[in-house]
Amino acid sequence: MIELLRKRRSIRVYEDRKIEPEKIEILKEALLRSPSSRNRNPWEFIFVDKKELLKELSKSKEHGSEFLEDAALGIIVCGDEKQSDVWIEDCSIASILVQTVAQSMDMGSCWIQIRNRMHNKNTSSEAYIQDLFNIPKNMKVESVISIGYPAEKKAGVPKEKLQLNKIKMNCW
Repeated sequence: MIELLRKRRSIRVYEDRKIEPEKIEILKEALLRSPSSRNRNPWEFIFVDKKELLKELSKSKEHGSEFLEDAALGIIVCGDEKQSDVWIEDCSIASILVQTVAQSMDMGSCWIQIRNRMHNKNTSSEAYIQDLFNIPKNMKVESVISIGYPAEKKAGVPKEKLQLNKIKMNCW
């Protein structure tokens, strides 16, 4: 696991290559095995692999989502706020798990924040995606995870650059 974390970087440039069906199934399984508070599983996911839908989804934010158009897969991460008061945390755990599993299968990924972001001056990114994918209003959209085979190479962060001052022992 630590080797995956040492190599993992956000990938925003992808090869024009589909993800094999068996790998899609593994990504689905990873999400459904994600832990959640009190095992409430408030999350639900939409897998998007149609190019025309990825193009529309890539317009969900004013900045920082355009690269989704070229990804092989976008996973919309939703949570039911009525089912759990920690749906954000539960969705976040599922998101990083699926990114790590993608990394383990030689794919790259990038988290696209949706919650509390804007599509344009008048519409939130969440409302834009809810409308585009017929998502019920009780389901909140936390993020979109782009996944695909990387067309860019990024070195992992060297250990010397880790911010060790962020770790305290026993007290502040």
